[in-house]
Amino acid sequence: MVEVISQSLLFDIGVILIVASIVAYILRYFRQPLIPAYIIAGLILGPLGLKIIEDVDIIRNISEIGILFLLFIVGLEMDVKKLKKLGLVTIITGFFQVVLTFLIGFFVAQRLGFDSLNAVYAGLIIAFSSTMIVIKLLHDKDELNTLHGRIIIGILFVQDILVVLALTILMGTTTFTLVAIIPLLLKVTGLIIFAYLLNRFVMPAVFRVAANSSELLFLVAVATCFFFALGAYMLGFSVAIGGFIAGLTLASLPYNLNIIGHVSPLKDFFATIFFVSLGLQLTFVNFASVVKPLFIFLALVVLLKPFIVLLILSLLGYDKRNAFVSAVALAQISEFSLILVMSVGNVSQELFSLTILLGIISIGLTVYILKYEMYVYSFFAPMLALFEKLSKKHRELDYEVPDHKKIILFGCSRMGGTFLKSFQRVNKQALIIDFNPEVIDSLRKERVPCMYGDMGNKEILKRINFRHAKVVISTVASAEDNLRLLAYLKKVRSHATVFIAARTLDESLTLYDAGADYVLLPTIMSGYMMANMLQKYMGNKAGLQKLKRDHLKRLLEMKTNG
Repeated sequence: MVEVISQSLLFDIGVILIVASIVAYILRYFRQPLIPAYIIAGLILGPLGLKIIEDVDIIRNISEIGILFLLFIVGLEMDVKKLKKLGLVTIITGFFQVVLTFLIGFFVAQRLGFDSLNAVYAGLIIAFSSTMIVIKLLHDKDELNTLHGRIIIGILFVQDILVVLALTILMGTTTFTLVAIIPLLLKVTGLIIFAYLLNRFVMPAVFRVAANSSELLFLVAVATCFFFALGAYMLGFSVAIGGFIAGLTLASLPYNLNIIGHVSPLKDFFATIFFVSLGLQLTFVNFASVVKPLFIFLALVVLLKPFIVLLILSLLGYDKRNAFVSAVALAQISEFSLILVMSVGNVSQELFSLTILLGIISIGLTVYILKYEMYVYSFFAPMLALFEKLSKKHRELDYEVPDHKKIILFGCSRMGGTFLKSFQRVNKQALIIDFNPEVIDSLRKERVPCMYGDMGNKEILKRINFRHAKVVISTVASAEDNLRLLAYLKKVRSHATVFIAARTLDESLTLYDAGADYVLLPTIMSGYMMANMLQKYMGNKAGLQKLKRDHLKRLLEMKTNG
């Protein structure tokens, strides 16, 4: 009997991984996120599809390990000290967005006929956004260090804290009275205090020894995860909460990035099974009964939640561009919403099915919304002007536009910073446009003419006097933004010589066709430079040492400037 079960389990896991890989490969080819791919794989294998996987309970038990490692990684990546750096704005926005969205979602769910408990679940499902998906998309667009990128990360950070608190309460009780909740909060507080004491007095010494061996480091980290998971289980909580507290315990150690690197493949494996199991558990429902609440909940996620964020940020004085992009980036449900419906035992089948469908649709929409955010923003820009009038005190984005600069430089980090140093050496001033507020602050302190802004934003381009510019340089390796810049330069009949950066050979050819005078392709340029350097310094060690010192000095300057 044991052998039959083990063979069946091996077969099920094998089929899950094969089908999930195929679906993920297809969706990745079309640049779609992977979480919907795993859920779709579950739909294919489950009762709504081919009915290949029948023993869902075993798979669901294994997938709980995925939840454990997922929250362990979230805890590891969550540095509580960052909350101070993120500022009061993100705390206010994140808190009120969650509270307002939850309350509206709760009342809407009740009007749709859900009982009070499932209405609470529905409100929480709608209130939170996907940290995993949004940060991945921002990273791919190189927008993590932009102003709106930092606002989004801050809001997600606040959401993660609130969602873990909510999961702690929901997984510990089904009766929401003060008498029932206070003991839970006392227990979890005790567990956190115990974790703090371990972090303060025990873990640094233990991991200092373990860090000498990558194998031992991995083993001790996983053991810590399960130690807290078992502790949470004995106190009546979900093992996932223990995993999160274990991650927080190790987050401040200098080895946390190494631990994340070692544990991530394990997390990815079990998390894949978890998301597939969600699709496996989706059973036949009356479509007519689901379609109305699905579209209503989708409207709350895609329209209401961004509107609340846009409203709060506008009231706090942010410009319409940053407020809008920050808002639309949060228009999806969280992976924690999927964990919620999986982890609590009294979610109705209708709400379970709605959450899965809501996850697939909203996460898929987010990919397209962020991909075409400038087109969406341009469409809504006239209406967004009303939001800027909500606050009398606008936050200064600190830009300075000198009269007529001959050189316009977009992007001042790495390659752009090197260009700026070259201009300064020959006593030529350039106007710098950058999307990183720290870069702008640094330039203003050095009294360098600069402007905060996104080169893909026409409103920013309109503020620049291109007619007097002799040279326009873009080190921003975004083909779409560069094509918009070239189109705008043609429109205003600029006669400037245009240098544009590109990432690939195909992008270079496209930019040349669009009118670029010279395309900076780093791979080819570095090859030319390397060949010239070898030819010049192969027999000149003293000259090479001087070049090395200059190079090292520049690297240290770049590191210091962020």
